[in-house]
Amino acid sequence: MRQAFLRHVRRFPWVTNVSLYGCLFAGGDFVHQWFSHREDMDWSHTRNVAVVAFSFHGNFNFFWMRFLERRFPGNSAGMVVRKLFLDQTTAAPLATSVFYTGVSFLEGKEDIMEDWREKFLNTYKTGLMFWPFMQLVNFALVPLYVRTTFTGCCAFVWATFLCFSRQSGDGTAGAALAWMFPPKEDEAESTKHKADPEVEAPKEGAAAPKPPQ
Repeated sequence: MRQAFLRHVRRFPWVTNVSLYGCLFAGGDFVHQWFSHREDMDWSHTRNVAVVAFSFHGNFNFFWMRFLERRFPGNSAGMVVRKLFLDQTTAAPLATSVFYTGVSFLEGKEDIMEDWREKFLNTYKTGLMFWPFMQLVNFALVPLYVRTTFTGCCAFVWATFLCFSRQSGDGTAGAALAWMFPPKEDEAESTKHKADPEVEAPKEGAAAPKPPQ
């Protein structure tokens, strides 16, 4: 099975890599919606994410990986660091920008830059806690002909985060963690009491409760 897949990738590298990348990226939106509001799935949003992933992200990543390998061939420490630096300073901000503006454009928003202005910087900072480690493995260990597929596997997780950030988050890792691990009811109740001291103590001047007769 594995050998058959690798033969197929070698024979049709562009089609296979871009298709897998697009499907995995769109799958991230499906996962986000499934855990957020599975009773009211917005399939048009998944479609828009898929269009952006297939038309731009998958293709861009495929040719970007080949450009980096031609410019900095091999997996020596120096070449990997060069590829990693260029990837995070050029490709990462571009891909994030296209996601926010592209989905907004497909939705027909009047101001397609609104999400980008509000969430790009936080999203880019969060990406620096994830992508450098993934791409380090990619550039150092993964063969060129499956690097886009490997990136797509990582993008499955990243797209889940992006879709959450665009719909109800702010681009920060903290907001995503709060969504993934919501506080328990007793913790939420305790927080509510702390925020409202009148719940715990009687108002000043109120009569103390009478002892039982």
